Amino acid sequence: MYSTLLFFACTLLVTGQDRDCMLGLGGTASETIIQVFQLNKEQIAKMDEWKAALSLENKIIQDEITQLFDTDGQSTEEDLQAMASTYRGLKDKVIENSKSYDRKLLTMFNDKQYQRYVALCSEAKRIPMTMLTPSSDQKDPE
Repeated sequence: MYSTLLFFACTLLVTGQDRDCMLGLGGTASETIIQVFQLNKEQIAKMDEWKAALSLENKIIQDEITQLFDTDGQSTEEDLQAMASTYRGLKDKVIENSKSYDRKLLTMFNDKQYQRYVALCSEAKRIPMTMLTPSSDQKDPE
């Protein structure tokens, strides 16, 4: 269990592009999220649903990035600067999508799960995302 917590803490460090403490729902850490936060069946089903939706949304953006790099017109400095600016905007969209779905998952957390998230974020020296509507009616995980 300690190695799982350590892995999750490292994931929090790596996935945060800034100081936000991200769960990494769109990544490969689903099993880790399930284990560390002891998600119940309802939470796992919602997480899987949101992970699929996030994947679809990000695929559209990834396709735009691929198209951006496949286009000609990269000969002048202005073209390259425009491409870099467009790329940064698309990359920011992917990060914002991930944060949005992480926040959705956080709203499903009960108090105990959220406190564990906050503690792990603190260990990773990241700022936890706040839940818009804390889920105090959620039952403790099974």
